Amino acid sequence: MLPEKVAVVILNWNGKKYLETFLPGVLNYSSGAAIYVADNQSTDDSIAFLRTHFPSVHIIINPTNEGFAKGYNTALKQIDSRYYILLNSDVEVTEHWLDPLIALMDRDINIAACQPKIMDYYNRHTFEYAGASGGFIDTYGYPFCRGRLFNELEEDKGQYDNSIETFWATGACMAVRAETFRQAGAFDDDYFAHMEEIDVCWRMKNLGYKIYVEPKSLVYHVGGGTLNKLSPRKTFLNFRNNLITLTKNAQARFLFFKILFRMVLDSVAAFKFLLEGSVSHFLAVIKAHFSYYAHLPSTLKKRKAMKRMPGFRHTNSGIYQKNIVYLHFIKSLKKYSDLS
Repeated sequence: MLPEKVAVVILNWNGKKYLETFLPGVLNYSSGAAIYVADNQSTDDSIAFLRTHFPSVHIIINPTNEGFAKGYNTALKQIDSRYYILLNSDVEVTEHWLDPLIALMDRDINIAACQPKIMDYYNRHTFEYAGASGGFIDTYGYPFCRGRLFNELEEDKGQYDNSIETFWATGACMAVRAETFRQAGAFDDDYFAHMEEIDVCWRMKNLGYKIYVEPKSLVYHVGGGTLNKLSPRKTFLNFRNNLITLTKNAQARFLFFKILFRMVLDSVAAFKFLLEGSVSHFLAVIKAHFSYYAHLPSTLKKRKAMKRMPGFRHTNSGIYQKNIVYLHFIKSLKKYSDLS
């Protein structure tokens, strides 16, 4: 691999401790790739640390803390590469992790993005929440993974070691074809963080491209490095951005009723937070809905703009045509392999 072929791009915000821990492995195991750190105006000494200890790393300093979506968009415009490897700062890579991802995409130009198998850094035989062994969604827009249904994480016993077409690839470690990423419009700046990878993968699929998981590549993810999973801000972004993603990308048929059904289910989730004493998370869901309404005109405008793109066609490929909420919480299905 030539340096201009593959660029590993790590988005950083006050992540010096992660850079110190995981960047040496990235440098050791990413032979032939150019390594970039795109900094979202960190207030720790990340930049000084990089310049002192990792002078071979290319540094891009974004003008403000632009979040995951716009932060990456700003940085990637400055990188000329065939493939971008978007890598969280809290990911431990393994030897030869890059080769299977690039080989897969080299073999099939219709693969727009792929991800490795994502394992939990602290529980190393357990799949990690953000991607596991490939991402999917159900007909109502709820994401799940091969190896993870909601918060139920499976132990890796080799049951998902085959490379398959999925619906989305995790933003924690995503190999993406730069040209296709730009063709689809890159990440949506308005997302800030969370769900932006599902949104862009859905757009690429609607343009006729494929998303894959390649478990021959293995990484370990800490998770929650920037926004803790208990953060009300994360709850707000997840609920709002998920509704926006569904509205932007799903087929028009039954979409209005799906959104209404989602509102009901989200309300149930909100009151569950309240009953558990999590008032801040209850309010986060309510705020997410109001923010969704406020963004609705611009969301519909983006939907119309995408439909005008050459080759655009709404696809159901990879969308699970059942209600994963019902199957998991009512029917008590715990594993991806339980789904039919």
